[in-house]
Amino acid sequence: MERFFLYDDTVDTKTRFVSFVGKNERFDLAIVQTDRFYGKVLVLDLQSNRYAIIGSDDLQQPGYIEHVYHLDEEEANELKSFLHEIVG
Repeated sequence: MERFFLYDDTVDTKTRFVSFVGKNERFDLAIVQTDRFYGKVLVLDLQSNRYAIIGSDDLQQPGYIEHVYHLDEEEANELKSFLHEIVG
């Protein structure tokens, strides 16, 4: 079978595994940093199997974190508070 690759790169990454409990929700995250995402980080929610490439601009986008991770506003605010520390 012939494949047409758009890209096939191997890059070094720094991965941080974090688990914390907010007021109403437990978060188990894998945070992947690489130069691949132009300063953004790949945040994987290991419990819900949801992920997003997130930068500070995404944290400012109303409803974005709620949508991506299927969280209510309070849960999303807990996650955003943590992510602000990671992405600056």
